[in-house]
Amino acid sequence: MTDNTTRRAILSGSTFEEQIGYARAVVHGDAVYVSGTTGFDYRTMTIAEGVVDQAEQCLRNIGEALAEAGCTFADVVRVRYLLPRREDFEPCWPVLRRYFGDVRPAATMLVCGLSDPRMRIEIEVDARVR
Repeated sequence: MTDNTTRRAILSGSTFEEQIGYARAVVHGDAVYVSGTTGFDYRTMTIAEGVVDQAEQCLRNIGEALAEAGCTFADVVRVRYLLPRREDFEPCWPVLRRYFGDVRPAATMLVCGLSDPRMRIEIEVDARVR
């Protein structure tokens, strides 16, 4: 059986995408899979020190990928938060609530190491194009 569903990669211009070999997001049919996204400003490849500022930048980066995919935060069905330090999660709640409070996607928070010690949070989302 052949799957005729189209697949499209969305690139943000992050040097990580080229170096590692992945896309910021992939649209496959009506599904949108946004890769784990950190607080780097991909235009300047800089990152803020604070976890709350990083969370804001993560969500700006994700919002750009969602827009290119043809959807918004209202279309997010799952979100995953990855943080090296559990105590950094709660300070981010007001930011996360602004983006997801009315959407209420399924959510998971994991405490784990990230690939760069400057990274304090990474966020990954799945969405559906309506």
